[in-house]
Amino acid sequence: MDAKIVLLPGDGIGPEIIKQAERVLAAVAKRFNHRFAFESHLIGGTAIDQTGDPLPAATVEACRAAGAVLLGAVGGPKWDDPSAAVRPEQGLLRIRKELQLFANLRPIQTFAELVDASPLKREIVEGTDILFFRELTGGVYFGDSGRTTVDGVESAHQSMVYSVPEVERIVRMAAQAARSRSNRLTSVDKANVLEPSRLWRQVAQRVMSEEFPDVQYDVVLVDAMAMHLISRPRDFDVVVTGNLFGDILTDEASMLPGSLGMLPSASMGSDGPGLFEPIHGSAPDIAGRGIANPLATILAAAMMLRHSLGLEDEAGKIEAAVRKVLADGLRTADIAGGQDSIGTEAMGNAVVAAL
Repeated sequence: MDAKIVLLPGDGIGPEIIKQAERVLAAVAKRFNHRFAFESHLIGGTAIDQTGDPLPAATVEACRAAGAVLLGAVGGPKWDDPSAAVRPEQGLLRIRKELQLFANLRPIQTFAELVDASPLKREIVEGTDILFFRELTGGVYFGDSGRTTVDGVESAHQSMVYSVPEVERIVRMAAQAARSRSNRLTSVDKANVLEPSRLWRQVAQRVMSEEFPDVQYDVVLVDAMAMHLISRPRDFDVVVTGNLFGDILTDEASMLPGSLGMLPSASMGSDGPGLFEPIHGSAPDIAGRGIANPLATILAAAMMLRHSLGLEDEAGKIEAAVRKVLADGLRTADIAGGQDSIGTEAMGNAVVAAL
């Protein structure tokens, strides 16, 4: 395969972890006789410093022409002024919009070697393997908003809006994924209170009954789901939900494996390249020290091969290599539990060697 891969290192530890993921992808290309052409472009705070824009036009053009996009992280205290007109995070929101990425995929998987790093008991989290589908471009985050003052009293509002097509496309994508796993799908809403959730539930039920009658389907209210993730996470396989609920639930679920440094994510649309990234932030406190955990970014590269380039075997080989280095006892500081640890480059070396 010939594929163009755009790298968006971004800010903080982004350049360090992207470098290791690029090395792993180069090793995969060599082993499987592919040709990957890598291009690096600006996004986030670094882009603001160099161009005044968190998402320069050249970056958008390159991403649209790519087979896939791999992102490091954006943001940091240098650009944290809440009154600033231009912020790094605007670049991330805009690239999702420019590439029409409406689905965020976030796998929550525990590694046997790290299960004791979880704040929950081993018997609760061991064997957890959930794939979340979060709707990414609708809901309250993109609803009409504003502030008004009446009789000296200020109020604020923001609307939660979902359309039938928005619900249909994310439910279909999640159901198709369920068919390739354990054939189980859970939809999370708040239909007992919110009208958009009632529409969500009606549309999801119709799509599942008409198009996916073979998939085991159930519905859980979001407050109950928040409890279930802590008490019985192994009961869930594929979960689909809206933007707000997905944002909160996936952050909660990210604590099940015990470290943000192990969790990748993907943002996908109907056509064009997907955007793949670790779920952790830019970690400016450790940037440049060579101790960041690159495994989430390396696993994001595996998701990229699977979901954007259709290279399932190659993706599996990366994931197997990550499991091997963990089985060999290699740890970066965030997953070492105070024991001996290795740095970012050494961990990258170990994954490449395992490949």
